[in-house]
Amino acid sequence: MSTTHRPYNFSAGPAVLPEEVLREAAAEMLDWHGSGMGVMEMSHRGKEFVSIHEAAERDLRELLAVPAHFRVLFMQGGGLGENAIVPMNLSRGGLVDLVVTGAWSKKSAGEARKYADVAIAASNEADGHTSLPAPSGWQLRQGAAYVHVCSNETIHGVEFGALPDLAALGSDAPLVVDCSSHILSRPIDWARVGLAFAGAQKNIGPAGLTLVFVREDLLDRALPICPSAFEYKTVAAHGSMFNTPPTYGIYIAGLVFQWLKRQGGVAEMERRAIAKARLLYGALDGSGGFYLNKVAHDGRSRMNVPFFLRDESLNEAFLAGAREAGLLQLKGHKSVGGMRASIYNAMPIEGVMALVDYLNQFARRHG
Repeated sequence: MSTTHRPYNFSAGPAVLPEEVLREAAAEMLDWHGSGMGVMEMSHRGKEFVSIHEAAERDLRELLAVPAHFRVLFMQGGGLGENAIVPMNLSRGGLVDLVVTGAWSKKSAGEARKYADVAIAASNEADGHTSLPAPSGWQLRQGAAYVHVCSNETIHGVEFGALPDLAALGSDAPLVVDCSSHILSRPIDWARVGLAFAGAQKNIGPAGLTLVFVREDLLDRALPICPSAFEYKTVAAHGSMFNTPPTYGIYIAGLVFQWLKRQGGVAEMERRAIAKARLLYGALDGSGGFYLNKVAHDGRSRMNVPFFLRDESLNEAFLAGAREAGLLQLKGHKSVGGMRASIYNAMPIEGVMALVDYLNQFARRHG
């Protein structure tokens, strides 16, 4: 390895965490705050962990300006799990409209069909998931229990710059948002949201924790088949303690929330995200066609940047050289191929600068 610093990890998830947080967790591994216990050893109902949990929720609410009429739930199952948990809680077995913009929203549609009458209100599948369907063209049904969007597609690199205003489109359905891979990188317009969820392993913490933000008026809609541990009303009534929550995941997330506050909060994360994305897309677009990002400019993700080499016979050499340079996990998702750099909040701009330097060097050698 040619670098003297820790390698830069561009994994899409589980993903990079702030080094400061990792060091803090390591220092507290055997003894959290003089308790004589590590966090993984604590009872989830003991005063020590309850204080960790309460601080994590308080900081998360502050960072995202979550309104008081939304409940914050710390759950399990990841984004894929929520694809089933959401329709079991909100669909009432009726109509669900879904906007397909990539692999994750397509999975969401498939799962929701087990519990509801699903219609695809709009899709970008015809162009290979490289653009965003304009909300003005969405086919929304009257009486839908909710409308589902994935606001950032991790695999295809498509991101909504703003959430759709369903009321302006003539729909009174609540908007459900899967924001797993860009949560805490930009504000959320809560006035347009009924429920938002996010697997933590992309931009917050370790796999195993899922965050759910649900408007209180939507809590009492679960289908009878919904397991008690996944029923939002039950989970909310027990303060996310109906069953044993993912305690260590909540602890690490809480440390990340504190780190984010020290950095300047979501506003600063958005500023950095814009700067990092501009730098990386600039290098790709300025490569003279050696590298290609296929996503329409107005739909490009700030978090997940897929790209292709013009000569794909160079892929293995590119990845081998990247590893040697301390640039890890750049291989694209198996379903689309190519490369992908995930530049989440914890990725410093120095990591993106190092990647850009490598992109330029590789293109000069092989162009």
